[in-house]
Formats: sequence, structure tokens, C-alpha cells
Amino acid sequence: MKRKFTWNSRVTVGMLIGLLSPMIIVPLTMVVIAWAQNFYFSALWSKFFIDLTVMSKFISLSIIPNLIWFYIFLNKERYDLARGIIIGSALFLPFILYVNLIR
Repeated sequence: MKRKFTWNSRVTVGMLIGLLSPMIIVPLTMVVIAWAQNFYFSALWSKFFIDLTVMSKFISLSIIPNLIWFYIFLNKERYDLARGIIIGSALFLPFILYVNLIR
């Protein structure tokens, strides 16, 4: 059975979770990498905002935890929220492709 896609508030909430979750995870990823590499967090943070390549790599890493949200929503059969997570994650794709392939 083919399910028709309809945009509703649950898709919007899932998309917001998919967009905001990486923004929260980026500093945590930087803290872990700074600690593991014995590097100053402030230097890494400033490099994040100066160098687009570094920003792209950290954003790519921070999208991975969206898989946890996606898995949780699939198991609870909240397919609209899971679809929103995928849409929110895919919205980062143009920036990542531009920085890594075109630029």
C-alpha cells in the first residue's frame, strides 16, 4: 500500500528537531574532539566560524545523531516525525555539497 505524503504539524516538528539537534550537537562534538586531541576548544570554535571546510565537516558529524531520533520515531510508529527528521537532515545537504564538491 502506497502512503500519500501530506504536510502537517508533526512533519514540521520533526523537521525542527532535525534542524536544531545538529546545532546542539556541534559544540558537544567540538568538546569531545578538543579533549581527545588535547586541543583548545576556543581555537577550534574560532576555526569553525572562519573555515567553511571545518564547518562542513563538523555539521556532517553532528547530523549522525539524527539517526537516533529517526530510529526512535520509527519504533513508535510516528512516521510523520521520522519523515520530518529526514527532511531536516537533508536541508544541510546543499551546504555540505557546495563546500566539499563545488568550492
